[in-house]
Amino acid sequence: MEAARTKRAAEEAEARAAAEEEQAERRANRKARKTENKLEGKKSRELERYVKKLGLHAEELDIRYDDGTAYVDGVVADQQDKERIILAVGNVEGVAKVDEDIEVLDEDASAERGGGKKGKKAKMYTVKKGDTLSQIAKEFYGDAMRYPEIFEANRPMLKDPDLIYPGQVLRIPRA
Repeated sequence: MEAARTKRAAEEAEARAAAEEEQAERRANRKARKTENKLEGKKSRELERYVKKLGLHAEELDIRYDDGTAYVDGVVADQQDKERIILAVGNVEGVAKVDEDIEVLDEDASAERGGGKKGKKAKMYTVKKGDTLSQIAKEFYGDAMRYPEIFEANRPMLKDPDLIYPGQVLRIPRA
């Protein structure tokens, strides 16, 4: 009988220890989620500040960051502004994907500024090792001397036409 009581006491102690361990794990997970949410909230605010610092404007701009994806909402004047905001956010370290719901107010102005048909978007190009804006201009326009068009389309993200890096995504205006 004493052996049965000892066994039962040991089982109860083991069950209590397992419950305490499970409770500690749940607390640690909650704390980790809370920290992650704070970091993601901080990243969201950093992305919004970055877009504003670049002088890019959107009404009702809202950027949320979650696990490598930036969710961007807002209203912009034209397609070019939309593309610049997406590029700015997408070229930030830690952002693997941009999911956007940005409304363009004036499609006609977009066509005039972009030099093309209404609603037609610019192309996006991911820079590869060894690329230069001149080489990219040659590839898209057949003329390396048109690199300033690509540079201007990517300002203010680009400060210098010679400072591009592999993995960077550039906006290539319509020819």
